[in-house]
Amino acid sequence: MIDIKHQYWESLNVIRDLGLHLDNELSMKQHVTKVAATCYYHLRWLRQIRRHVGSKVNTQLVLALVISRLDYCNAVLAGLPQTTTAPLQRVQNTAARLIFKLGPRELVTPCLLQLHWLPVR
Repeated sequence: MIDIKHQYWESLNVIRDLGLHLDNELSMKQHVTKVAATCYYHLRWLRQIRRHVGSKVNTQLVLALVISRLDYCNAVLAGLPQTTTAPLQRVQNTAARLIFKLGPRELVTPCLLQLHWLPVR
């Protein structure tokens, strides 16, 4: 019986606990990938409906559906290399672009400052 449990844990690559994806190396890459994918799904959906809702409602939806996911369990990301957390910064930039209706080539830093959003790093 002990041997079966040992084989099970050896074959397990990712454990999900309270929404946090922990891989066997604690690199957090799987967690960052999942959070970014979920956030981009919500951002695409919000982009489609933003002309049907006001800008205040749009901002509240972005905060509720996207930024709350970025903030959840962000303490475990402390000390990770920037290459690992870069997708989350891109999600935050995309969320700010959606709120301010910016194009892909426009600077997003002033918008992040206006929203009082700290960098992901």
